[in-house]
Amino acid sequence: MRLLVALLIPFFLFFTIGRPIAGIICLILQLTLIGWIPAAIWAVYALSQYNTDKKIDAIKSE
Repeated sequence: MRLLVALLIPFFLFFTIGRPIAGIICLILQLTLIGWIPAAIWAVYALSQYNTDKKIDAIKSE
């Protein structure tokens, strides 16, 4: 579900993963039609980093 959000509404994804400043920067980038593609790529990358961090935290807590 978050991947779909990352592609359609990139700036909103940053708010869902707890990075509001990045979300505001992404919104500014996303306001241009050309900036939408880099914003979506950035959001997908941030989502993959977030998922990786969650897996590492789960391993450390074991």
